[in-house]
Amino acid sequence: MIRIFLVRHAETDMAGRFCGHSDPELNARGRTQLARLVTMLSQTIIRRVYASDLRRARQTAEAIAAHFGAKLHLRPGLREIYFGRWEGLTWNEIQCHDSILARNWAVEFPYSTAPGGESFRSFALRVRRGFASLLREATKSPIAIVTHAGYIRVVLTSLCRVSEQEAWDWTKEYGSVVTLDTNHLGGLGIGTSISRYPAFVQAERL
Repeated sequence: MIRIFLVRHAETDMAGRFCGHSDPELNARGRTQLARLVTMLSQTIIRRVYASDLRRARQTAEAIAAHFGAKLHLRPGLREIYFGRWEGLTWNEIQCHDSILARNWAVEFPYSTAPGGESFRSFALRVRRGFASLLREATKSPIAIVTHAGYIRVVLTSLCRVSEQEAWDWTKEYGSVVTLDTNHLGGLGIGTSISRYPAFVQAERL
């Protein structure tokens, strides 16, 4: 059985803002979350860590890799969706500046595109292709993939038959972890379990 930990990065000062390809560092709260995250993952041994090359994911991954003595691989394809002109803005700011676009985006979410941003279709295709590549690289030793909430949600909804609401709930906390188990390299297999700090919840998808 192959075990894959999908890890959402720890918190930054852009929490509550549209943060796709923006590149903030972890804040003090985020750095505190790292110790708790490593403790949660310490129930197993992780040999390889893959991460988005954006600093918030990289810094989270560095803490995990250092704890396990694992090799860290940075992958730009693990980035969050790009929000274009909306990068760095709050939803209230977007509604003030682009009220019509904001309303249309909310109605069509997640299939709408922020102005100048990456379309959800392109993003989802990037996620599926990149994740399939990581599955092919997976071995019988558990691996960690440190990425972003949007990326993990696409994996869950597209590949694991998880509802959009469940995917949102499971990844809304910074430092949340979703554990995927599969029996074969060609795709996701018999089980999907989730653990999320501070709560610990498990769910199975057959």
